[in-house]
Formats: sequence, C-alpha cells, structure tokens
Amino acid sequence: MKSISLDLANILTVHREPIIDEWVHRLQTEVSPRYSERPLEELLLTVSRVYDANFAVILRDDYSLIDAHIKWITRLRLEGGFSLSDVQNAYDLYRKVLVPILVKELNHRALLQALQRMDTCLLYTIKKFSNYFQSLHEKEIREHAGNLEQEVEKRTRELSESEGKYRVLVEEINDGYFVNQRGLIVFANQAFCDLHGYFPAEMFGRPYTDFIALKSLPAVQTLYEKRMSGENTADLYVYLRRHKNGLALPTENKVKRILYQGEYAVAGICRDITERTETERRIRESERLAHIGKLTTSLAHEIRNPLSSVKMNSQIILKNAGFSGNDQRRMEIIIQEISRLERILEEMLDFARPVRLNLQPASINRILDSCLEILEARIREKGISVKKRYTPRLPSIPVDHEKIEQALINLLLNALEALPEGGQIEIVTRQSKKTGRAWQVFFD
Repeated sequence: MKSISLDLANILTVHREPIIDEWVHRLQTEVSPRYSERPLEELLLTVSRVYDANFAVILRDDYSLIDAHIKWITRLRLEGGFSLSDVQNAYDLYRKVLVPILVKELNHRALLQALQRMDTCLLYTIKKFSNYFQSLHEKEIREHAGNLEQEVEKRTRELSESEGKYRVLVEEINDGYFVNQRGLIVFANQAFCDLHGYFPAEMFGRPYTDFIALKSLPAVQTLYEKRMSGENTADLYVYLRRHKNGLALPTENKVKRILYQGEYAVAGICRDITERTETERRIRESERLAHIGKLTTSLAHEIRNPLSSVKMNSQIILKNAGFSGNDQRRMEIIIQEISRLERILEEMLDFARPVRLNLQPASINRILDSCLEILEARIREKGISVKKRYTPRLPSIPVDHEKIEQALINLLLNALEALPEGGQIEIVTRQSKKTGRAWQVFFD
C-alpha cells in the first residue's frame, strides 16, 4: 500500500504543472463562456489550489484544504454569475486530465486503487460544494447530467468496477436517467421512476415501450432501432411518455448509444417539459389574441364613425320632427340602442384588457321589461306572445346593468329565431331556495 501511495504521489508531483496547464486550457475552451471570459491568472490560481487540495485528500486523507477551497471558490463563482453545473464540470476536468496519465503510469491493481481515491475525492468535493452553493441561495443541480453520459460510457468500457460510484451521482440529479438494453430498462434512477409513477422494482426489466404513449411509440421505436444499428440520429427529441395512471405527458429525451457491461445499450436523460409546453401554448394563444385584437380594433373604428352619424341625425330628428306617443318612444329606443352599440364598440377596443364589471344594485324584473321593450317590434312582427311570471318583490342584486342586459337580449333573440310564428316565450323569475339571495331566469 505504501509503494502504491509513493507511486501515486510521485505521479501527481511530476505531472503537477502539465495537469494544471491542461486543466486551465480545458476550462477556457470546453466548460462554458463564463470560464472563457475569466483572466488566465485567476484560473491558474484556482486550479492550482484545488489541485493541491486534491493531492492532500488522495494521499493523506486531509480534507482541510479542500474544505477551505470550497468556501472560497463558492463565493467567487457566485459573484461571477456561474451556474452550479459550470463549477461541477470544472471540477470533473481533473478526472479527464488525470485518468489517461494514471492508465499509462500504473498497473491494473494500482490503477484501480488510484481511481478509487480520485473518485472519493471528487465525490466529496462536488457534493460538499453543491450543498454549500445551495446554502448561499443558488439553484440546485440541473445540468450536471450533460457530461454524465460520456462518463458512464467511458467508465463502463474501461473500469466497470467503478460503475457504482457513478450511480451515486446519477441518483442525485433531478432529471430521469435510464439505460435501455435489448429493449428493456436495465437501469433507472429514482427521478426516472417518479416521472413514470413506478417504484424501481416495477421498472427494471420492463420493455421501454411500456413507458411511451401510443401516439409517440412508432417514432420512438424507429429512432431506437436506427440508433442501435449505428445510424446517425438526433440525440435530442420530444415525445409523449406514458405514466402509470394512463396520462400522456410531454417529455424531452437526450440519448446516446453506449457500451454497458460489455454490450451496446442506449443511455438517456429524460425531462418533463409539461410546464415549458404549456408556456409555449400560452404564448401562441397570446399572439393569436393579439392578432384578433388588431382586427377587432380596425373593425370597431370602421363602424364607429357611421354609427356616430346615425346617432346624431336620429337625435336631431327626434328633437325637430315633433314625434309623440309610441313613435317618440321608438325613436328614443333607437337612440338608446345606438348608444349601446357604441358601448359594445368600446368593449371591442378594450378587447385585450381584462373585463371590468360595473356592479350596481338592480331589479332583474325591470331589466327584463327593458329588454322586452327594446325587442317589442320584432316580437310583434313575428306574432310571438310573451308570458311573464315574475316573482314580485325580488331583492335587488349587484349586476353590471349593460352586460346583463346584453346577455338577456341575446337569449331573447335566440328564442325569437328558434320559435315559429305565433309561438310563445315564457319568462319566469324566482329567488333561489339554496342561498336565499341568488336569482334564476328561465326561458321556455
């Protein structure tokens, strides 16, 4: 054991500068634009500190340096606007740079032990950093699985013994991770099981087709068969997953063909996109309503001017023509209805704004009588008889007089159109027995 430690210490010491340089280079070119924008001096400082801290953990089980480094780097990266996954990927570059060197320098047994120490160090570092990062109000891990597929493929091919450690990382992410081999689910993390409503014991060994909605099944099967045959297919696709309760839910899959325990399989990360899909639908609906609003505004403006002219001339005629009796009342109804049309046009112009109700106490019986008076000519023209059965002394109720009048007129117009000549409309009002306050109106 001492000789192995000496060999590993010698490798880490001799290769310290090349590893740090390669690590910094990859930070600038592979991780994220945030790292590309940082000064070279800062990256050399941060990488050198974490390298020395890793050295202390791997060789001496001394965690004091890495604990101090995590507190320092967390605040630095928070101030720089880095995401959690950016920093996690930066830590993981240590593995990518160091593993090829260890493979070249150590024999099989020493290599496995060295990798175990490295994995223990990285697992502790990433987990400790994540917890501390979250305690300072940063979002929890979201994108960590981005490079996890490649890591699983690489490690299952070269070091199948370390698969368990990767599973620990997989279980900590929020997205569903799975391995599909020979058409069966051979591995799934808890998040994947939760997305489909199953316990892990129910999930393993089942055909992957059990978790695809029928609508999406042909397309997903085609992609799977092409991918397993080695054809180039899209790594990212959207489909409907099938939940245990029968629901078909929008889902996004990012998949890749890998070697799993010596045999090709498909590894993937699936994510529920119900919220995103609903947001996109609302945006499309908003755009549609905005277009309708523009058309409505244009139409309202076109109608308003001639309607104003009609109203003005009607008022002049009423004032100068000397109408009396029913004729005067009919002209007043014409002007009243023109005013109502103007108000409707105003509402059309306010189409995009929320409906505003002007609630005032009113008698529903009086509103009905007003509606019948407005439609008197049409009712008489068609020979329709109106039978009113009003409950007397109904209490006033808070309503928007204009809007309830418009609604009742529409109902009466529908009745007039549906009835043959000589038909009858019966109107009944009564106070609700359930609440003692509400009212109901029936049309027969």
